[in-house]
Amino acid sequence: MINFEEELKKFHPSLEIEDAEEMIYNQDLDDMADVLVRLLKDAGTGESDRHQTVRPDSRTPRN
Repeated sequence: MINFEEELKKFHPSLEIEDAEEMIYNQDLDDMADVLVRLLKDAGTGESDRHQTVRPDSRTPRN
């Protein structure tokens, strides 16, 4: 039978996992709330005009 107490004593976390975890947590990624706040700020200041969408068929900006 497996002795879980003994197995836990033998456990050593992988250094690669710890390094990956550190890199993931240290990244400053935008989530949907950040994107929404930025869009609302752009819309309020009129900066959204510089982010024009281009129609794939005509290659002219859509307003």
